[in-house]
Amino acid sequence: GQLRDYFASYHSLPSYSYMQQLLNMRSKDTISKLIARLKLMGFLDVAPDKKLSPGRRFFERPLSNSTVQAGAFSATHHEGGDYITIDEHLVKKPSITELIPVRGDSMKDLGIMDGDTVVVEKRPTANIGDIVVAIIDDKFTIKTLGKENNQFVLIPANKEFETIRPKEQFYIYGVVAGQFRTY
Repeated sequence: GQLRDYFASYHSLPSYSYMQQLLNMRSKDTISKLIARLKLMGFLDVAPDKKLSPGRRFFERPLSNSTVQAGAFSATHHEGGDYITIDEHLVKKPSITELIPVRGDSMKDLGIMDGDTVVVEKRPTANIGDIVVAIIDDKFTIKTLGKENNQFVLIPANKEFETIRPKEQFYIYGVVAGQFRTY
């Protein structure tokens, strides 16, 4: 936990000697054994320059077996669950994925709020009903792709906004695959 917090603050891992202080370990042998164990478990790795780097499991976070109710209360139980990374959960195709901040509230009725970040798989095609990031007049917009009278339209999720019926061609920049927000 402390190594992950250190990495989040400084975007690097501490030296062996600083790690020894951080983890309050007196013996160099003890810290060496801990590091060896963390390497074996896949939490740490060694970069080509021999410095420690995060391993494949370093960014895993616990995924609870419990759910939290957004209505009535539910009983809690603290059973162990799986571990996942945020990327593993939100990003299926890293090579074509981009994170795009949302501005405005035209999609609020679908829970996409001003300030959220959408996870977009960049591709030029989409299916009717997909939430897309489209380009109209060199500007981004996020809407649901629809079809009326054999023409593609962009449908907002807020009754205060009108469906966009482009007179000229528009382009699909990508399809929204997920979203997140911070508080």
